[in-house]
Amino acid sequence: MNFHSLGRHLLCAAMLLAAGAAGAEPVPAAKLLPALCQIVFVTRQMGVPVEGSFKKFDAQVAFDPRKPEGGSVALQIDVGSASLGIPQSDAELPKPAWFDSHRFPKAEFQSNAIKALGGGRFEIAGRLTIKGSTTDLLVPVEIAQSNGQSTATGSFTIQRLAYKIGDGEWTDTSMVADDVQVRFKLVLAGLGPL
Repeated sequence: MNFHSLGRHLLCAAMLLAAGAAGAEPVPAAKLLPALCQIVFVTRQMGVPVEGSFKKFDAQVAFDPRKPEGGSVALQIDVGSASLGIPQSDAELPKPAWFDSHRFPKAEFQSNAIKALGGGRFEIAGRLTIKGSTTDLLVPVEIAQSNGQSTATGSFTIQRLAYKIGDGEWTDTSMVADDVQVRFKLVLAGLGPL
């Protein structure tokens, strides 16, 4: 094969790739409606449930519920916005022993696979990074739709010590349990139909 022929083959291949890309449908992006959303965390302190929430977060959601495999979900949480509703506790949460929000201002989740389970239920696999530590996470999500909005809800449990949340003297799990349940409600506009 001479250079002229090789060039023609490469040009044809490039045109086929471009045509394929042009024919691919873009994955619809949905817009988060923060005022209607919530992310709550529940831990146990000396056996008593304690509930807190994150006041600031953002998400980029781009997937077709009917073909979720090609989609993606990314979430960023401002850990400095964590609140237990108790001023003394809230003052401790940003400190190095807990979220260390000065050095690690955001917790981040990035999906790497989305699977439909039927009936508006999905399983999102991804990686969660908090305070510089990253672990794999499987998040069950249920989506309900009405009035042009989609509400994604779910919950999962993480171990706080895997992320060094509650370091030093706070590693004693008889004081603060290792398991932390995270519950979320994300309301989105512009997500495709189920």
